[in-house]
Amino acid sequence: MSQKLQEKPLSSEARAASLGTRVDAVAAADLSEFDERIRRVLNAAAEKKALDLTILDLRSIASFTDFFVIATGTNRRQVQAISDGVVEQLKRAGNRAARVEGYQTAEWILIDYGDFIVHVFDEKARRFYDLERLWREARRIDVSAQLLGSEISNLGSEISNVKSKNSDSKSEISNLKSEISGL
Repeated sequence: MSQKLQEKPLSSEARAASLGTRVDAVAAADLSEFDERIRRVLNAAAEKKALDLTILDLRSIASFTDFFVIATGTNRRQVQAISDGVVEQLKRAGNRAARVEGYQTAEWILIDYGDFIVHVFDEKARRFYDLERLWREARRIDVSAQLLGSEISNLGSEISNVKSKNSDSKSEISNLKSEISGL
């Protein structure tokens, strides 16, 4: 009987259902369904090394906004830097925030753009307020893995460039050695 009851790992969907949340797997191409401003927010946050980037699609359950974009920083300075990056990126594109709250304490910075709201948390506040649980009826899109995938491919190309430069340097050194030995 114990052989029949072997423990099996839960799929991410089953794990989410047991916690009362929904997880939607989204391919990188699916980010194109979002407004350019939201993509700018995601890029700005990723540039500042934000963690756990998530979009909650509230269109079917709320009337005050369409989306929450949620990001996490590891400390006060990073939370403020993420916020600054988002505000600056959108300001350059001609979009000003209607309201920014919580900047001084930097536990939870709220940046209101009307049809979407950006929430930048420190780790402790994100766990405490748990917007994903509070708005569990919303479609949830975890973006960090997608951005991480693109960062990994960027790092791969950077490593290739370094290897190429290293190889060039080695050949230059051997050329210099042969010139020196010829003297």
